[in-house]
Amino acid sequence: MKNILTVENVCKNYGNFTALNNVSISVPKGSVFGLLGPNGAGKTSLIRIINQITLPDSGTILLDGEPLKPHHVHQIGYLPEERGLYKSMKVGEQALYLAQLKGLSKTEAKKKLKYWFEKFEISDWWDKKIQELSKGMAQKVQFIVTVLHSPKLLIFDEPFTGFDPINANMIKDEILKLRDEGASIIFSTHRMESVEELCDNIALINKSNKILDGKLSDIKQEFKTNQFEVGLFSNDKDELLNQINSQYLTEKSNSAKLKDELRLIITLKNGDTSKDLIRFLNNKAQLNHFTEIIPSANDIFLKAVANNE
Repeated sequence: MKNILTVENVCKNYGNFTALNNVSISVPKGSVFGLLGPNGAGKTSLIRIINQITLPDSGTILLDGEPLKPHHVHQIGYLPEERGLYKSMKVGEQALYLAQLKGLSKTEAKKKLKYWFEKFEISDWWDKKIQELSKGMAQKVQFIVTVLHSPKLLIFDEPFTGFDPINANMIKDEILKLRDEGASIIFSTHRMESVEELCDNIALINKSNKILDGKLSDIKQEFKTNQFEVGLFSNDKDELLNQINSQYLTEKSNSAKLKDELRLIITLKNGDTSKDLIRFLNNKAQLNHFTEIIPSANDIFLKAVANNE
């Protein structure tokens, strides 16, 4: 798969502070790429460089195979965490202005804005001032002006801030639809459940350094701990537990379970396979439930950052 964005060995310093230290990432075309990291890790510095708000001290950036140049601003849509709408301007007037800054004609901008305003059911906001809108309402407007010009690359920094669950889910669906229609998306957030739902690939930055990147599914496999959640039925649960503890490291599971079911988390021994464990358990009791524990994006985030401290 070709990359829409390639960042190679980018460095950025602010005085004696290093914001980015030889950071490299590749964003595949037609994907949602999660740019993750704790506060102050360097994510915003990288996003600002991609948007040419600031320049790197060293390194190269390619957009769709070309060195990043000023004219590429029309091929990027950026929704910043700190919103940038002019509060005293009317919604429609401002949306038209921003659309034309991105290269759309006034006629084309009006046509596209009509489509999006009707889609989001906000047509009656056209003559309202931004200061009259709630934070979530203003968010909808900013999302529209970000995607309106159909850019090659979309960058969403905490796009769900200010949204209730219903509208957050609507925006999530729109992001996935844009991806399915061919858009390439960088998605920066602290909401790990959104990473699970949206991201195909991720990169994790901590203390100015990239410490992890790749396909989310591959990274989940890499961070597996060889643990399985099992549910067992037996007439003598205490004796069953003693037999299992003699062979494996176990702990009680807090997940929902059936009445009289023994629910455990079991860690494989070195060299053992899941088939070995299933065989052992079937010889001891009635095996009712057997699931491999796959780490969540939140688990991976916490472990990778802790390992980098």
